[in-house]
Amino acid sequence: MAEAKTATKKFYLGTGRRKTAVARVRLAEGSGQIKINGRGLNDYFTEDKDRGSVLGPLQLAEMSNKLDVFVNVKGGGFTGQAGAICQGIARALKTMFGLDTAPGAPPVPSEDGTTEAGSFAKRLRESGYLTRDGRMKERKKYGRKGARKSFQFSKR
Repeated sequence: MAEAKTATKKFYLGTGRRKTAVARVRLAEGSGQIKINGRGLNDYFTEDKDRGSVLGPLQLAEMSNKLDVFVNVKGGGFTGQAGAICQGIARALKTMFGLDTAPGAPPVPSEDGTTEAGSFAKRLRESGYLTRDGRMKERKKYGRKGARKSFQFSKR
């Protein structure tokens, strides 16, 4: 009996968060398709700003037509989910370019003295793709209408 050889794809993982949305991202070599919860990018996000947010890290790396992106995202609204996917893709790209290698492995320097992966991570960080936006909804306090608004004060 002959063994069936299947070429296993190498996946690069990244997790992104924004408000209450959490995105798990997998990158693989491919033709450039993007699947979010089993749906295409244009089917999932109707706003151009959300689509641009998702594609931002891929365009910075010039890999938008070379990588397949598979995303599972939960929680939050559309904009929060787009921000979470953006951070997840950036983290997965950082892993892909060898920045999250085994501890003790020496980085390979380029001709200008910096590592190629290090300069790419610096570009990702300067563009704001690796920074988590920590703004969350403030909780409602007791004795108030909402987080900050209170009832009308009456002196008499």
